[in-house]
Amino acid sequence: MQTPAFFDTVPRIVMQDLLAETLGAASDGVIEYSYLDAVKLTGHSCPTVAGAYLMTLNALAHLYPNELPRRGELRVELRQRIDEGVAGVIASVAGLVTGAANEGGFKGLGGRFSRRDLLRFGIPMQGELRFTRLDTGQAVELAHHPVAVPRPPALTSQLQAASDPGADAATRQAFAATWQGWVRTILLDHTNDPALITVMD
Repeated sequence: MQTPAFFDTVPRIVMQDLLAETLGAASDGVIEYSYLDAVKLTGHSCPTVAGAYLMTLNALAHLYPNELPRRGELRVELRQRIDEGVAGVIASVAGLVTGAANEGGFKGLGGRFSRRDLLRFGIPMQGELRFTRLDTGQAVELAHHPVAVPRPPALTSQLQAASDPGADAATRQAFAATWQGWVRTILLDHTNDPALITVMD
C-alpha cells in the first residue's frame, strides 16, 4: 500500500484499552493509532477526516494530560444528527480511537467493557464534538473551523479537470497532489492551532 509520505509524520495517538489487555490482543492494552488508520477506516484522506483526527487528538491530550487515554472509557457526542452533514465521518474517526460505539456496539464481557451507547448524535452543545471521561465526568467540547486553512487556489480548476471522464493520469495526479498537500498543511502545520480546532472546557 503506497500512501503520501507525510502520513507517517502525523502525530500518533496512544491509548490503553483494558479489554484488549484482558483478551491478550495488545500487551498492557496499549494500542497506537495513526492518521493512516483513520484513512483506512474512511477510505479517503480529506480535510474532514484530518479535522476529526485532530479534534480527537486534542481532546484526549486535554482530558489525559499526564496519563494514557483509556479506550472504551469515553463518551463521544456530536451536535449533528447521524444523517446530517459529515457527522458519520467524524464519528467514525472518533469512535475508532476511543472505542465509543452506538447501539450496535460491543455489549461487554463479564459486566465490563461495554462500548454500546457511548457514541451519540444530535446532542445540543456549543461545539460540534464532546468527549467525556466516564471515570471522572470531565468533558471537553471542540469545534472545527476549516476556513482557517483555505483550499489552494488551483484546487477547484484541478478538480474540474480531474473529474472529466477523459482526464489523463497526469491531470488526475496533479489534482491528487494538490489535495493531499492541503491535507498535509492541515495536519502538520495546524496540529494545535486554536484557529482550526477550538477546545472548550
